Amino acid sequence: MADLSPIDLQKALSGMEYPTDKKGLVECARRNHADDRVVSELDHLKRNSFDGPNEVQKAVFSE
Repeated sequence: MADLSPIDLQKALSGMEYPTDKKGLVECARRNHADDRVVSELDHLKRNSFDGPNEVQKAVFSE
């Protein structure tokens, strides 16, 4: 997951309502015109459900 910063992730998920699933994260990132690498990272997460942004960040940066 080179080149992705926590700030990139926060911007991509701005306005996201939780709880959500992986599909919701990807759709939100696309709506926010996130970089393809951010969308790809979210789309390839192993988990499917998230209760908040901290869980997303932990999943992205620990997988």
